[in-house]
Amino acid sequence: MAEPKREKKSQVPFRINLLFFAVFFLFSILIVRLGIVQIVNGESYKREVESTEDVTVSDPVPRGRMLDRHFNIIVDNVPKSAITYTNSNEKQEDMLEVAENLALLIDQPTNKIREREKKDFWIMRNPDLAKEKIAEEEWEKYENKTLSDKELYQLQINRITEEDLNTLSMEDLEVLAIFREFTSGYAFTQQIVKNEDVQNEEYAAVSENLAYLPGIDTTTDWDRTYKFGNTLKSILGGITDSTEGLPKERLDYYLARDYSLNDRVGKSYLELQYEEVLHGQKAKEKVITKGGKLVGTETITEGARGNDLVLSFDMELQQKVEKILEEEMMNAKKSGRTRLLDRAFVVLMDPYTGEVLTMAGKQLVRNKETGKQEMQDYALGTISSAYGVGSAVKGATVLTGFKTGAINPNTVFYDAPVKVRNTPLKSSWFNGSFQGNMNVLRALRKSSNVYMFKTAMAIGEGNYVYDQPLIFKNKRAFEDMRDGFSEFGLGVRTGIDLPNEIPGYIGQDTLPGKLLDLAIGQFDTYTPMQLAQYVSTIANGGYRIQPRVVREIRESSIDGESLGPIIQEMQPNVLNKLDMSDRELGIVHEGFRQVMNNPDGTAYRAFADAPYQPAGKTGTAEAFYDGPDRKKGDPMIPVMNLSLVAYAPYNNPEIAMSVVVPWAYEGQTGHTANYDIGRRVLDTYFALKNDQKEPAEDQEED
Repeated sequence: MAEPKREKKSQVPFRINLLFFAVFFLFSILIVRLGIVQIVNGESYKREVESTEDVTVSDPVPRGRMLDRHFNIIVDNVPKSAITYTNSNEKQEDMLEVAENLALLIDQPTNKIREREKKDFWIMRNPDLAKEKIAEEEWEKYENKTLSDKELYQLQINRITEEDLNTLSMEDLEVLAIFREFTSGYAFTQQIVKNEDVQNEEYAAVSENLAYLPGIDTTTDWDRTYKFGNTLKSILGGITDSTEGLPKERLDYYLARDYSLNDRVGKSYLELQYEEVLHGQKAKEKVITKGGKLVGTETITEGARGNDLVLSFDMELQQKVEKILEEEMMNAKKSGRTRLLDRAFVVLMDPYTGEVLTMAGKQLVRNKETGKQEMQDYALGTISSAYGVGSAVKGATVLTGFKTGAINPNTVFYDAPVKVRNTPLKSSWFNGSFQGNMNVLRALRKSSNVYMFKTAMAIGEGNYVYDQPLIFKNKRAFEDMRDGFSEFGLGVRTGIDLPNEIPGYIGQDTLPGKLLDLAIGQFDTYTPMQLAQYVSTIANGGYRIQPRVVREIRESSIDGESLGPIIQEMQPNVLNKLDMSDRELGIVHEGFRQVMNNPDGTAYRAFADAPYQPAGKTGTAEAFYDGPDRKKGDPMIPVMNLSLVAYAPYNNPEIAMSVVVPWAYEGQTGHTANYDIGRRVLDTYFALKNDQKEPAEDQEED
């Protein structure tokens, strides 16, 4: 009989039980874990959630002003409407929504958007289309982690076409232009969204909708205003705008001094040189956040406007001198043979303090659009351009001869043309009408080249024989001559409190004949500021004073209009003193006086009737044109440079002057613009002196 079949036992209940057990076990672990979180660590987590974080942020303040020596405002701040955004750690999509809403209320320029920013924005706007830029095998690499997020994103960027970017509408670009300003700085730091050409309607519309624009605010920003137009603007310098922010080359320097990335800072000349004085003390706020969200602010310091600079310039005198330069340049242009004349300079300086009263330069520049020449400010050229100045340096030559012992106040040389073998004849300008013995006074008065040549030969210890080679025993003759010149500020930086001053050009040739050229100002080149320092050194009794354009630093006043108390008053800085006797220096003083007051003097006809007793030295240098109209490969064009150094009154100098007119004319005869400019400038200075009165002391300080 067959055995009955055994029923097969079901495995389902066992599996269900096993599943229930696993679920029970996992829930038990979860419950234990929650218990640990709530009971053991609950209090610490609660404290962490409830904790706040303090972040200190800084808000910019108006820059300090610049005023002239009579407290006339030169540079000030003008208020302008601004729309700002403060990022309180918002998500990107929230910031984008605010940008979209703001774009409905304002017109935002889009010209500064870069192509890369457009591509980033296109991806934000078109995430699905951006994904389609990636091939399947690249997605597989990304999922297998052989392709990073950064590499994947770069592939998308690279594959965005011009056609893709053209799908961005003008409205999209305006949103992007706003969004890029939102993301250009630090969290909790106010960013300028728009501060140029903000219309009243825009300002009002934004102000009325601030409740719907989180992070947006309407405020007052500041811009620089120049009360005298372009006068001295190249010297005053400029500041960066809110889109430029901190210059990259000095980024670490500024960030270490608590600047923000979008801060506006001085980028040239006085604005740069005195940045830390003018920048002011930022207002500081403590921003309190909780869970990454802004919950409140607390003022730490109110901040203070930047301190003021009182400059040494006399702006009324400056403008009058500039007008004289313009008029005399145009008069000279009418005289003929002056097609290359395009610039002229005047520096006026207090010979005892180094304060620069006038730093004037004018340049004729051709307008590229109209083709016509226009007169532009070139005050910067007084320290940044150098020229051969001719006989104006002969006072330094004589005093260097005294210093080295090559000559003395009684030295007499016979003035006749000098001939060194294989070189052109060298003579004084008057040798056709005079030859004979020449002492120091007459040499300065008549501007004898030969006297200076023979002084240079004596410094070089050369044995001169007509039409024979000239050999110097003193191998340091050039160094000795230039060392002597440098004590007057010739061939070295004057030390003026402005950046980018040049020392001039030092000739490299050491042939003996070049030392003779150096002695009459026709080898090395000098700046107008160097000439002013040189003549001041002679005028004040032998002290080389550092020129300066800042007279005082004053604390900003509460009302921003009156004068604050003096923080620092600049004192004269003596760079060196000439090692000369009073008699030696007195000889040159008298020679300079005779130049302008003796009928035999080169400037007598221009200055003989001047009531202020001037002294000085004229200069005419043979040079070659190397200006903007000279093209590469063009032949060298011989020109004449004109110069003049002077001070007055002779017996108690209060003003020192240099005049330089480069490339004044071609040929041997031309005009006397250096005399004409110099006479009118000194006349103007003394006329204004009688009209101007210093403010009373109680009016100067608050």
